[in-house]
Amino acid sequence: MYSNRCRNLNLPRIDIEAANTDVAQQQHQNLEETKQLLNSARSERLSPVPSCGAFGKGSSSPTRSPGRRLKGFRPSVFVNRAHKRAVFKNGSCNIASVTGSNRHLRFLVDLFTTLVDARWRYTLMVFALGFMGSWLFFALLYWFICLVHGDLDEENLPHNQEANGWKPCVTNIYTYTSCFLFSLETQHTIGYGNRATTEECPEAIFVMSLQSIHGVMIQALLAGIIFAKMTRPKSRSQTLLFSKCAVISMRDGEMCLMFRVGDLRKSHIIGANIRAQLIRERWSREGENMPQYQKELALTVDGCGSDLFFIWPQVVVHRINSDSPLWELSPFELLHERFEIVVVLEGTIESTGQSTQARSSYLNTEILWGRRFEPVLGFSKDKQSYVINFSLFNDTSPVETPNCSAKEFAEGTNYNSNENLLNKPTFEYGSLVEKLEQYHVENEQDLQRPLKSALKSDKNGSPGRHPQTELGNSDSKNGIMTIYDGESTVL
Repeated sequence: MYSNRCRNLNLPRIDIEAANTDVAQQQHQNLEETKQLLNSARSERLSPVPSCGAFGKGSSSPTRSPGRRLKGFRPSVFVNRAHKRAVFKNGSCNIASVTGSNRHLRFLVDLFTTLVDARWRYTLMVFALGFMGSWLFFALLYWFICLVHGDLDEENLPHNQEANGWKPCVTNIYTYTSCFLFSLETQHTIGYGNRATTEECPEAIFVMSLQSIHGVMIQALLAGIIFAKMTRPKSRSQTLLFSKCAVISMRDGEMCLMFRVGDLRKSHIIGANIRAQLIRERWSREGENMPQYQKELALTVDGCGSDLFFIWPQVVVHRINSDSPLWELSPFELLHERFEIVVVLEGTIESTGQSTQARSSYLNTEILWGRRFEPVLGFSKDKQSYVINFSLFNDTSPVETPNCSAKEFAEGTNYNSNENLLNKPTFEYGSLVEKLEQYHVENEQDLQRPLKSALKSDKNGSPGRHPQTELGNSDSKNGIMTIYDGESTVL
């Protein structure tokens, strides 16, 4: 027979004394399990984990006695070990590649993409060195041409050129500094009018033409890198929000894993699509260890699929069914599991037409059991428009949720529905003791009703079967109880 581990399931009619004994045994077993959990927590140096806004501003996880079971909130003690997170909360991947000796050569093959992906300090450094190196290099060429031609001799300097009739390659050149200024004016077409090439040196004319072409190319390349780096889709993803924690609660009679996504900008994401993958260790039948095995999670948004009409924050739902990898996880088993749920949101930027991707992840310690997200969308009569309160984006509230796995909850629901023991809704709220007392009272009422009717018929002299026979036949069909001499016995 199914073991009633879910406290929110309907139970068959049982004897109250036996039920109290079972409850005491169950509480003792839960106490021992919790003590073992706390002992292992102390040995592994556990520490409390922030509530991620689950219990309100400035509040912490509620304390509970060791023997108390979970009631709509996450346990206050979690394993504070170094989790191998693949994706950080800001979306960056925790990846460090190790390649051979030709690693840098491979990156230099696609220099444009390398500079776009590089940090800003390296990009700006390359930007400055690119222009400065071009100025210095061509200034050196001009200086060498003037030196070979004799323009830098004392008698051929600009203040002596008119007296001896000397015609230089570049006018008004004294030292290397003058050549540097001429190189700067040539590359950026400044042209102050003090220095210019002459027909005396064809090589100087050729270098000047080469520098003009080189200046246009290097300016277009470096300016394009800066523009591409400023407008890349990764910057747009910083305004796409993911809730700090995910929650597990009931929705439409099923356990669901839920998290929230939002967009801070007024320009929307077109064709937004969201998907999630669970990364955990897995062993194959042949004994192969796959430490980063990925399992796709089926996601839905309201009554649609994984495609979002992303105009306001949405709660993304993963229904924990038999195809879900979370099917057999209970709140306590969630503590010991080591997994990561990576969430990816993709779409097209409305203003630029570029594709963007935002990422986040949730560890097992970042999933709150028995919580529900607070509403953030409301309608303002003054503005006559919908208003989004992003200050409540990460806030959750407690909600009654079975403290067992989705598999156990489904098995318990099917058991009660197949037996037809109670003509009541499958999911109800209340403690185990309240249910047992309620069932006990109903049993007594059901027992006294046919007895009174039978005694009444005997007094009136009306024919009829004996109450023992009638009740025994009727109740034995349901397999609940049989009455002998006015006493009820639980089967």
